Amino acid sequence: MSRLNYHHLHYFWAVAKQGNLTRAAEQLRVSQSALSTQIRQLEEQLGQPLFTRQGRSLLLTEPGRIALTYAEQIFASGNELVATLRDGRGPERQVLRIGAVATLSRNFQKSLVKPLLDRPDVELVLQSGSLSELLTRLSTHTLDLVLSNRSVQGDAENGLRCQRIARQPVSLVGPRRRGREPFRFPEDMADLPLILPSTASDIRTAFDLLCEQLEVRRSVLAEVDDMAMLRLLARGANAAAVVPTVVVRDELREGRLEEYCKLPNLYENFFAISIKRHFQQPLVKALLARSEADVLSGSEPIGARKRAVHRR
Repeated sequence: MSRLNYHHLHYFWAVAKQGNLTRAAEQLRVSQSALSTQIRQLEEQLGQPLFTRQGRSLLLTEPGRIALTYAEQIFASGNELVATLRDGRGPERQVLRIGAVATLSRNFQKSLVKPLLDRPDVELVLQSGSLSELLTRLSTHTLDLVLSNRSVQGDAENGLRCQRIARQPVSLVGPRRRGREPFRFPEDMADLPLILPSTASDIRTAFDLLCEQLEVRRSVLAEVDDMAMLRLLARGANAAAVVPTVVVRDELREGRLEEYCKLPNLYENFFAISIKRHFQQPLVKALLARSEADVLSGSEPIGARKRAVHRR
């Protein structure tokens, strides 16, 4: 596969920004024919059309929008490179790209990044996906940090660093039990409808083992592989859910759900995965230096004041 021609990519970026070939050619001080040729060569290399014509305007195709996203990141990284290595300073506006496995608690993610939401010099880009997808992006430096509820093995070859940043007990939560005696575990588990994480979850594996050891009979209403969906079902179903309390923190605080009990010796671990770099992102260091209590509560601001978050 031939290497990407960044000169062509810059011409594409200029046309995409202008939406007009004539204006882009004037800005770049090249002829329209030369500009068209460069764009066509880039399209041939990528194997996709990047523009469609509508009157005198050029509109991005779906591959064109994807290419523009990458071009923006590439040129922003180039500016950061110059600022860091030549000028000896970080960029005025830092971009922090964090990936999180799709099954990870949204409340946990929110608590982790909350201190950065009050900083005008920080732009957060949050992405979700499978752990393997996110680790690939981390290795190519398109992500600065990956959040996971599973650890990974780091070694000298892959340069991965996996750090446990928090651990939370797993609880049984459900609708308010007004006027009843305190919940007894495991006696009150009999015939209690349950919403459980899927069998691919470490929490589910540990819960099943606990039930087998205690000879607990279970009545499974639903199995869910996404914590956000599990949270929604817990709020709306007349059933108990097996979750870390951070997942349903707001519902517990508002009294919409009740914590029946903490399940003995069941925990969810939260890991931050980074990759060894000569120039480590300062914001990553600051996030990972916080205590477990601060990570789970979202307290202790890091620096200055308010920024938007882009979710992808």
